[in-house]
Amino acid sequence: MTVDSVLIMPKKLFPTQATPTLVQERLTAWGRCVRNERLRQRITGADLCARIGISEATLRRVERGDPGAAAGTYLTALLALGVFDEVAPPLRESLAAAVPQRRVRLSREERGSDDYF
Repeated sequence: MTVDSVLIMPKKLFPTQATPTLVQERLTAWGRCVRNERLRQRITGADLCARIGISEATLRRVERGDPGAAAGTYLTALLALGVFDEVAPPLRESLAAAVPQRRVRLSREERGSDDYF
């Protein structure tokens, strides 16, 4: 198989308009934090990219608060800059507790009639 015969699909980007406002505000704040800390610590973009294994284009997206950048990328950048625990503190134990891995079975009344379709 040659390179010409392989169909290369672009990565789907998550449109900013589809992101809830509160989520977009948090991503923008995280992105600003990454940029401000990087500049405060006098770390070049290329150096931070090398440390966390991302491209400079991805770093630019993170610093802009782009919702298409992976959450792990934001958190890894914050960890590398030493502000992870301040920006994303651990969850309360009640929120992080394991949920039993059991399927929920609906009662006959909840399922309704068998003539669904």
